Amino acid sequence: MVALMNVVSAFGLAGAAGLNAYIPLLIVAVLARAEVIRLQPPFDLLSEWWAIGILLLLLAVEIVVDKVPGADHVNDAVQTIIRPTAGAILFAANSGVITEISPALALIVGLMTAGIVHGGKAMARPAVNASTVGIGAPVVSVLEDIVSVVASFLAILAPILFLLFAAVIGYLLYRLVRRWRRARRQNQPA
Repeated sequence: MVALMNVVSAFGLAGAAGLNAYIPLLIVAVLARAEVIRLQPPFDLLSEWWAIGILLLLLAVEIVVDKVPGADHVNDAVQTIIRPTAGAILFAANSGVITEISPALALIVGLMTAGIVHGGKAMARPAVNASTVGIGAPVVSVLEDIVSVVASFLAILAPILFLLFAAVIGYLLYRLVRRWRRARRQNQPA
């Protein structure tokens, strides 16, 4: 059962990294520093003060840049490498207690999980900006950050609740996409 919860945690953190690379990295780093969780080497370097400081700086930049229409597209392009890498690190760091999983496989699964979430975010953002004349960018960015924070904490502290949270988010996204497609069809000339 512990192994399953570690895998759920790993998927949750990798997915959260697809929305914002630095939120789950910082949460893991601070919780490891506070000895709430334990990271195996080399991932324990995240809990060093200098690493936490760098993560705080990068998070501050990300939070500001991602709220600016247009700049958010540039940020998403830069983050195309960073978010999947963060997901790979988080997945490997949190599934490391499972000896049956190869470290390379853990890195690949984390990379793919964060990459898929990031890809969805990066594809949706231009539509949000275009349909709201840029006003929606900061709102959506704040929502993404909130989801990343909640998902990260739940993935670490309550993996079963994370599964419920992920299901609710998935359902809401499904409904939103259906509504958007329906509105688009109705607005098309006959």
